[in-house]
Amino acid sequence: MIFLYKGGYKINSETIIIVALFQNLQAKVIHMASPTEIRKGRVIVYQGAPHLVIEMLHRTQGRQAGFVQTTLRNLQSGSTTTTKFRSTDNVEFMHTSTQKLEYSYKDPDGHHFMDLETYEDSILSDDMIGDDECFLVEGNTYDILLVDDDPVRLELPASVEAKVVEAPDALRGDTAGNVLKPVTITSGITIQVPLFIKKDDVIKISTSDRSYLGRV
Repeated sequence: MIFLYKGGYKINSETIIIVALFQNLQAKVIHMASPTEIRKGRVIVYQGAPHLVIEMLHRTQGRQAGFVQTTLRNLQSGSTTTTKFRSTDNVEFMHTSTQKLEYSYKDPDGHHFMDLETYEDSILSDDMIGDDECFLVEGNTYDILLVDDDPVRLELPASVEAKVVEAPDALRGDTAGNVLKPVTITSGITIQVPLFIKKDDVIKISTSDRSYLGRV
């Protein structure tokens, strides 16, 4: 057994290992708290994996203790589950932060994002990106959700702007106020827009349902 001396105290190698493991555990486990602290957008540990809270609702059952009904997304697999937490349960909350990264490219490893200050490369898998891939444009900056400093999710704003690259001409006779036509934007997806939208127009699109919100 090896002994080291620091500040007049004798510390052996086993103590150093235990302290290091404890410090690493502290970095991963932020705090245990009541389910009443669950909020949409927070990340909790559920069944051993980090889960993002998508929806939550407090419920009561007469004189019985209330519970929190939640919809969670597994940040490792992308799967969604619905579960409830009793008021007497303890919930493990994880540390989260958001970082702005530039989207670089996609390859078999996943989607690459770069920190413009350190040039560090971060990769999000296809499961992490999901259907939001259609909003990714190389060279644009996006908010990336970090859990314990590891990138886990693309955080899109409520709406994005995109350039129309293909737009058919409106046919004569299409004069009804609600008539729409399909156009293709930079990322390659098709959006239904009003007849007056032309090629090279920049439009605003909802990221929740891909609907047209207006022309920029």
